[in-house]
Amino acid sequence: MASRLRSPGLGPIVGHTTDKTARIWVRADQESDISFEDQVRTVSVLGIFREDGKRLAPVPCFYFRLQREFARTGRIFLGHDEVRWRNAPYPLKPDTSYEIRVGILVLDDPAPHFEDMSDDDLARRLPDPEVWAEDLEDLPDAHSTASFRTFPVEGQDGDTLDFLLGSCRYPGLLWKVRHSDRIFGPMARLVSRRDGPRFVLMVGDQIYADAFNRHLPLVRADTYEEFQERYISAYSSRNMRRLMSRVPTYMILDDHEIEDNWSQDRIRRNSKHMLFTLAIDAYLSYQWSHGPRTHGKRLYYQFGYGAFPFFVLDTRTQRYYEGPEGDLTDNHLLGRPTLPGAPPGQLKRLTDWLVEQQTTRGNVPKFIVSPTVFVPNPMSARQTASDENKEQSDSWPGFPLTREALLRSIVDDQVQNVVFLSGDIHCANVTRIEFEGSAAARKLKAFSVTSSAFYWPFPFADGEPSDYVHDSREPDQMDTFTFRDSADRTITMDYRADGFTQDDNFCRLNVDRANHSLRVRTYDRRGNVIREEDETGRLRRLDMRLALEPW
Repeated sequence: MASRLRSPGLGPIVGHTTDKTARIWVRADQESDISFEDQVRTVSVLGIFREDGKRLAPVPCFYFRLQREFARTGRIFLGHDEVRWRNAPYPLKPDTSYEIRVGILVLDDPAPHFEDMSDDDLARRLPDPEVWAEDLEDLPDAHSTASFRTFPVEGQDGDTLDFLLGSCRYPGLLWKVRHSDRIFGPMARLVSRRDGPRFVLMVGDQIYADAFNRHLPLVRADTYEEFQERYISAYSSRNMRRLMSRVPTYMILDDHEIEDNWSQDRIRRNSKHMLFTLAIDAYLSYQWSHGPRTHGKRLYYQFGYGAFPFFVLDTRTQRYYEGPEGDLTDNHLLGRPTLPGAPPGQLKRLTDWLVEQQTTRGNVPKFIVSPTVFVPNPMSARQTASDENKEQSDSWPGFPLTREALLRSIVDDQVQNVVFLSGDIHCANVTRIEFEGSAAARKLKAFSVTSSAFYWPFPFADGEPSDYVHDSREPDQMDTFTFRDSADRTITMDYRADGFTQDDNFCRLNVDRANHSLRVRTYDRRGNVIREEDETGRLRRLDMRLALEPW
């Protein structure tokens, strides 16, 4: 028996979107008259009310389940062939705006074997979902509505790309909790414009399971309920909730979703099995479930916006320090190397993807999302530092074999316009990467853009710009990375970093094909482009244009 229609406790979140589909995620609310431990079942009802501003009549409505084992969360893949309305698929249209409403039903007399029932069988046992259309309209807008625009046709040449990038949302303590939500207000206003950014990338530390660090038990999550509480607190804040209901949002974890400076070695060395299991169970329910599923149950994934491809790396759950402490020769950031005859690992999939994109799409910019910053490196972990310091950096310098394999693929296969997107270090910057050693290598253009943090109230604790290399060729900053290409030539990678800021920030990135440029603007929590002092003491806007190779 179904009760009245209720508002979602969390969401709706607009997740992975394509030219014909969109994932919509919600969580039921534990209201005073319902215990989630009771033998009740929760089902969501979604109605599509407008298409490109035009009211739809009748309103297409759909049921989807919210699973108890996933904390009463669930998602529907709108537009997918398996999501049917009136016994037929309901595909979405490319580059089209939609307005939807979502509600929750509690079934207090569920049918036997409810969990094993197909969605079609479930729908046949419930009233036609269209009967809930009026009730959906009566629910509070702030907690039940979402809007989004589908992407352009996948793979077609695109002239522009516009999206937001950010990371690291410290939760705040005591009366400062609300400060952690401020920056999502201007982000929501930007995406609500018709000509605004088309999606948001949140590239790590969406929650802080360990509010301080792994050595301090204060405010540290170590039960499933505590991990859930972190997500509920983050996702229920007013501005963040509004943002994620207005634009497709893509997420990937970094360390604080589990534990500070996490690597998989801790499972074996420090008996962290239970902590990892609890953290990843929560991550799967609250972040992974509304993202792409490119590689089965792996956390890394791919997606595209029109002609522009993205590969999102998992730099945490496949990070291994295999050798003795301070020995970098068997450290792996993207999983262990693929053995002959075995399925490809993450690094192999990444390099194969780069080659495929260059072959099929030419010099179109290729975005690699690496929650761990590719460059610039910390001054304490540059090439002249000890291996112990590199390993302790919790960054790419501690994994030279992974970095070498990736760079060798870029050089050998002449992969143009690679752009790394990162967070983590609480210090935004923009970096130009340069290669030497062959005529072909010198023609390559690559970049790194770091946006961090959404909210970090301790700038004196870390993220100081002078802690990072600005010019890897300078004698007092020397950080040239050397490797050999397939022709056994010595190739060097150097870089110059600029546009540093420790202010709470997010970045807006615009690709302009006509001018072959990538524009990066860094915004503060009020939605203004940040102004920082240069070495002469003059203020300058953090609004940078990077020259791309034409395509």
